[in-house]
Amino acid sequence: MSFERTVILPFDADTAFELVTNPERLRRWQTVANRVDLQIGGSYRFTMGPGHQASGTFTEIEPGKRMVFTMGWEGSDAVPPGDSTVFITLEPLEKGTALTPRHEGLNAEQSSGHAEGWNHFLDRLKDFAASGEAAIDQWNAVPDPENTIVSAVGSLAALQFTLNNISEADLGKATPCSEFSVSGLLDHLGSSVSMIGGALGAAVSDDPSLAPEARISNLAQPTLEAFAARGVEGEIDLGFAVMPASVVAGILNLELMVHGWDFAQATGQVFEIHLGRTEYVLGLARKTVGPAQRTSGSFAEETLVAESASSMDRLIAFTGRVPAGA
Repeated sequence: MSFERTVILPFDADTAFELVTNPERLRRWQTVANRVDLQIGGSYRFTMGPGHQASGTFTEIEPGKRMVFTMGWEGSDAVPPGDSTVFITLEPLEKGTALTPRHEGLNAEQSSGHAEGWNHFLDRLKDFAASGEAAIDQWNAVPDPENTIVSAVGSLAALQFTLNNISEADLGKATPCSEFSVSGLLDHLGSSVSMIGGALGAAVSDDPSLAPEARISNLAQPTLEAFAARGVEGEIDLGFAVMPASVVAGILNLELMVHGWDFAQATGQVFEIHLGRTEYVLGLARKTVGPAQRTSGSFAEETLVAESASSMDRLIAFTGRVPAGA
């Protein structure tokens, strides 16, 4: 059994090839995070959404023409990594390019399930190609995270959408973190994610010259991959302190979600994330932030909000910020 579908993109074949191979382009329509070693024998890892990681190896690459790679899902017994094969061909047209993925090596049930996924993402690709604007993927709005790493992926997805809309003119704007402008908060977040990634043994390198979304995503991907491989048992040496891995995972969740809200507030955006996920991260915050963290200045005292306030507003208030409209 196989899945096959053709979509017409309003670009030349080389540009269309970039959309399916360039990590930054892939994050606009298909992946939350990704690692791509685009060479024959090179590997890739696509976080398609919270809790769903596809990986495999490139076996054929003809830029602007054709690409073949193995594909499977981490943690899957039915279609493990390398167990199926995807063929992508690009055919130049008078006004664009016909892009055709064909996914082989699936049984009938697997083909049906993968068809749903392919159709979802190919529709998003067509929309992005037509508008040039990234759109929030509702598949990332998982209401009940399985664990802290899955939760962090969902927070990253919401953060990325906010970062995509930050312009050069926004960098000097004040944020709810009174000591940071947007630019300064990007430096702080980059440093925090780099520190956690480095402590996990991930190859992280912060590049402040990149656009905000690319900068943070390039740090978050190896950090999350290393955390997923390690798990949250035991302790992690952060250099300045040794902490339980579960606490470090909680810190990573707070960094991605709360600062996502900060960036949105600073730039006049709405931070869109499922309320079930904010309730989950609020629970992590209550286990992570105590009197010592407030005394040290890392967090201000909790602000008061109505009992009927949303979980996002209660999370923001718990971190010492004032929720929007409060």
